[in-house]
Amino acid sequence: MNSHNHILRRAVLAATLALGASAAIANPAAPVAKPLADWPHITSVVKQDKAMEARIQQIVAGMTLAQKVGQMTQPEIKFSSPEDIRTYYIGSVLNGGGSWPQNNKHASAADWVKLADAYYDASMSTDMKVQIPVIWGIDAMHGNSNMYGATLFPHNIGLGAARNAKLVGEMAKSVAKAVRATGIDWVFAPTLAVVRDDRWGRTYESFSEDPAIVKEYSGVYVKGLQGNLKDDSTVVATAKHFVGDGGTNEGKDRGVNQSTMAEMINIHAQGYYPALQAGVQTVMASFNSWNDVKGVTDHGKMHGSRELLTVALKEKMGFDGLVVSDWNAITEVPGCAEDSCAASINAGVDLVMVPEKWKTFIANTIAQVEKGEIPMARIDDAVTRILRVKLRAGLFDGKKPSQNIYAGKQEALQDRALARKAVRESLVLLKNNGGVLPLARGKKILVVGKSADSMANQSGGWSLTWQGTDNKNSDYPYSDTILTAIQEVAGKDNVTYSETAAGVDVGKFDAVIAVIGETPYAEGDGDIGPAGTLRLSGRHPEDLAVLQAVSGKGKPVVTLLVTGRPLYSNDIFNLSDSAVAAWLPGTEGKGVTDVLFRKADGKVNADFRGKLSFSWPKSACQSPLNVGDANYDPLFKYGYGLSYASKVTVPLLDQSYPEGGCGKSLAVPVYNPTDRFTYALYVTSGGQRVALGADLNAVFNLPTVKVETAQINTQQDAKRLTWTGAAKLEAQAGKAVKLPAYAITDGALQFDAIVSAAPQGKVQIGIETVALDASTVFQQLAGKGKQTVKIPLSCFATRGLALAALSTPFSVAADAPFAATFANIQIVGGAAKDKDALACGDFK
Repeated sequence: MNSHNHILRRAVLAATLALGASAAIANPAAPVAKPLADWPHITSVVKQDKAMEARIQQIVAGMTLAQKVGQMTQPEIKFSSPEDIRTYYIGSVLNGGGSWPQNNKHASAADWVKLADAYYDASMSTDMKVQIPVIWGIDAMHGNSNMYGATLFPHNIGLGAARNAKLVGEMAKSVAKAVRATGIDWVFAPTLAVVRDDRWGRTYESFSEDPAIVKEYSGVYVKGLQGNLKDDSTVVATAKHFVGDGGTNEGKDRGVNQSTMAEMINIHAQGYYPALQAGVQTVMASFNSWNDVKGVTDHGKMHGSRELLTVALKEKMGFDGLVVSDWNAITEVPGCAEDSCAASINAGVDLVMVPEKWKTFIANTIAQVEKGEIPMARIDDAVTRILRVKLRAGLFDGKKPSQNIYAGKQEALQDRALARKAVRESLVLLKNNGGVLPLARGKKILVVGKSADSMANQSGGWSLTWQGTDNKNSDYPYSDTILTAIQEVAGKDNVTYSETAAGVDVGKFDAVIAVIGETPYAEGDGDIGPAGTLRLSGRHPEDLAVLQAVSGKGKPVVTLLVTGRPLYSNDIFNLSDSAVAAWLPGTEGKGVTDVLFRKADGKVNADFRGKLSFSWPKSACQSPLNVGDANYDPLFKYGYGLSYASKVTVPLLDQSYPEGGCGKSLAVPVYNPTDRFTYALYVTSGGQRVALGADLNAVFNLPTVKVETAQINTQQDAKRLTWTGAAKLEAQAGKAVKLPAYAITDGALQFDAIVSAAPQGKVQIGIETVALDASTVFQQLAGKGKQTVKIPLSCFATRGLALAALSTPFSVAADAPFAATFANIQIVGGAAKDKDALACGDFK
């Protein structure tokens, strides 16, 4: 990264276009006058109050160690009851994505408030000298997005394209009210990542690859959420994830950021300075590591870095709020576990997100303080910060969640007109050859593509569920799909929808609208691995197929790309007369048709205003790709975006791509966070065969086995099976998938496992129909925690397995009681030669 060049030259480069000067960027943000050399001191608009500080000191002095540690603990609502909050003096709870009161996806605002009141009442009826109210945090990512019936705004990538800070502030105010309607008072937003490699699965959570846009938005976003911190329409905000989450090597989630000090403070931290100045009260630490290779300084994991969390954030920048950890993130700090991490607390984490194992975390932390591993002064500082935030936010004012004026009001969840406006302004016109757009009303329209009538695809991740999966249109009662919007503006009788265009005579229509793109994902699942490509058609061949079915038939084709990032789409563009980046627009599909169609009188209804906040790749392996880079050569440059006045013609594009991928990995994923869906998981038990599907909250209680989602490496990345009799887990594709030569050469079937109960009978590991007796192997793994198992493919080949193409690359079957968790299943070239690889003789 050339950070100085990026910052000082960005304004010039942003206005330079790949295709046509008429598409010049509107309102480029001013460049930073002078690059920072160190973390700057920030003066917050929220000042310390002497009387409040004295009150905090008095409260802390009267607390026991157990009460203090309880305040520093944040369990998930599925694993903590109101009685737990009372008994253990819990300071905060959260609900993860896809977690709802009584696990009811369609819970009403009143249901949420009822649970919030129960937690609050419990926190106010402890045996403490001074009762301390609990604070509840939620990921309200693009609206109150975990809530049934809430308006969903475009994800941040679309807001970045809109180039409208005022709009972002209005959205934040709306989100605060929607969250208050559910009785919750703390939002884990805004995300201030500056994403520098679009292979990261959280790219859509970022406003831009350009720190100037993130910086412009962060302060107004915080002000919109927090207001004066006292009114019923305000919530506590969170600046996240500190710091460098968007700059990891190869875009790997939770990976290593290799920035220099100058790059970290001038690129990745730019959003934090206005957020801190605006008075943001909480900062969430990031999963990533930071290894300043050029500076020969390895800071390690953010959650364990005192240099970053205490020295940089709290001391140099002057942040006096609380630092909260991410979901089970303490496990990634060396020497820590899910329920124990003195290193993270000593580094500066004040409130620890311990979703499930919080009881043993409390016991372990108390013991660590008593043994002197955590200084009492550090505990007191953490509790002081927690109390400061709660007092500033008015939690001590004696009001239950239900006494907020918005509490329980379903209508407070709605702000459809504002979200529709945001959609209109977020759309980026990439191609409009022949002036096909805007479309006239009253014409015969053929709509095709999987995303035209899919609220799940339209909303993306962090929508009702964590990954945005396992959602139906009926789960969004106040919404319009893009198809519904087209039907309304064009006339329902004029619109025909065919997802695949199979058997449809395109010649009978005046125009075709194809709505295609990515399917929902969130962190981990959305990552494109180092061997993958940015090619949309490679990951979603159905999109190319539907374009091929309708293109070249003499009718104009308009393609809407519903995606969470720019993707190599040259083949798609070549088959389209017009192309629009619609991003992940949320619930308001009519915002799309507001721009696509003319008024009834034939005049333009609304023009395209969106400008790319991320550079668009010219080739399949062109990542990282950022404005200001040396040899910067995208297809569409940062700031590109046509309007109806533009006279730009996009020529036929080179649509070649490397058949074997980008060639930087020897692994073929079977089931892991970066590619869970190449092979679907199935369980056979008692004559039943069940697809485990995409619902990460689902628990399957079958006749001889229980299957539930668990964690080995990252959040919800594993499946835990508890056998009571004969049952089988297998990963299977609809048809055999060719295994690349690099994976076959000295390859091994590799997976992570935790064996919690040794097998009492026979356990077999299989590929296709060839199975090995692994009973002894699993008996030896019992009770040893996470272990990586590597089984040479040759062990299967010598028993007759043909390795060229596989439809069932993994299975595990047991015939008696056995309990184990499996994750990160893959076939890895060269792994058979690893020192810890098993020998074929280890299997009977």
